[in-house]
Amino acid sequence: MRYLPLTDAEREEMLKDIGISSVLELFSDIPQVDSKPIELPVPKNEVEVERKLTALAGKNISAAKIPSFLGAGAYRHHIPALVDYMIERGEFLTSYTPYQPEVSQGTLQILFEFQTQVARLFGLDVANASLYDGASAAFEAAAMAERVTGRKKIIVSGGVHPQVADTVKSCLQFNGTDCVVLPPDAENTEAIEPVGDEACVIVQYPSFFGHVNDYSALAEACHAKGALLVVVVMEPLALGILKSPGDMGADIAVGEGMGLASHLNFGGPGLGLFATRKELVRNMPGRLVGETKDADGKRGFVLTMATREQHIRREKATSNICTNAGLMAVAFSMHLAMLGEKGFTKLAESNHARTSRLASEVAKIPGVTVLNKTFFNELTLKLDRSAAALVEKMAGHKMLGGVPVSRFYPDKEDLLLVARTETNNTEEALHLQEELKK
Repeated sequence: MRYLPLTDAEREEMLKDIGISSVLELFSDIPQVDSKPIELPVPKNEVEVERKLTALAGKNISAAKIPSFLGAGAYRHHIPALVDYMIERGEFLTSYTPYQPEVSQGTLQILFEFQTQVARLFGLDVANASLYDGASAAFEAAAMAERVTGRKKIIVSGGVHPQVADTVKSCLQFNGTDCVVLPPDAENTEAIEPVGDEACVIVQYPSFFGHVNDYSALAEACHAKGALLVVVVMEPLALGILKSPGDMGADIAVGEGMGLASHLNFGGPGLGLFATRKELVRNMPGRLVGETKDADGKRGFVLTMATREQHIRREKATSNICTNAGLMAVAFSMHLAMLGEKGFTKLAESNHARTSRLASEVAKIPGVTVLNKTFFNELTLKLDRSAAALVEKMAGHKMLGGVPVSRFYPDKEDLLLVARTETNNTEEALHLQEELKK
């Protein structure tokens, strides 16, 4: 027997309540497409399909096979083999949402440890059990700021990754929010002055262009006007040597943890990091794992807070966050546990030292200007020609020399983002310098 939960009359009643005449109107935002048949190749057998796909995949240049100085929000770090081994164990790989704590203690414990690590990294009181990725975490922070302040205006710095800014603005349009995204701040000259009607100001640290700023004064200015400060960290390794967002007065800090959890994998899956002050925790999206004791007094872990609509009344939910990138959070936590605090700091120092040497050398090359006075492991180079054309030439010489800023801002044709991590040895750095000289 077919299961038909609604009658035609009930459907008509729902359509009338939301002010439309047809279900098709719900899809009006989807662009119309050409109705011509798609030109697809003739059917092939499995062997032929495998051969074709293998040939297509062979055209890709892997960042692991040739020198790569790509960054712009996705950073290549060495992920120890032990991390991959551990997350492939059945108790981690196959585990899902820990609804039943009595059979999910392992997952809950490592998520509890993950929260502790993220909170300490960001210098804030409490972190959730992860979100989808850094960009959606930034939107969640903006939405949370609106709930806390009751205001409907957001300012996004021109130093925030443009794709993060686009995500925030795209999602906030459904909240009736006035989202102001400032012009790209390649020269690091931006000065933000909240006027008193903002829910929050969103900045990035280090910025999309690699600049490192102390936002303590901005945090004070925001708080004086009743606004929150949200800090986005796309490269959390930087916090191994930089002042934490919490120490600068940030109310919410979010970030992208993929670089310390997994390989680049064409940019995913991501890992959203989210931390805030304890007095704001009731407005925090996602889930919070807490420590408790069972009936026998033994240490145990539970979902202390789950603020999505599946767990509580929809009107009280703070988010629809469901899949929390749990496996990525496990990998992130394991990697940090293996490094330890000293190892994490040492890795951060290595990244900065390598980039410092690179900055001093490329600055000597005619036609190249380093725009950064401060940086962690990423630089913005101003060239005397098209950065995209230069990158194409270097790719032909088996070198991924950086990310042209024109990919994000078409009028910034002469700017090139170059990131150097522990995966780039001295030989590769010299190779990049020679390519730039040519």
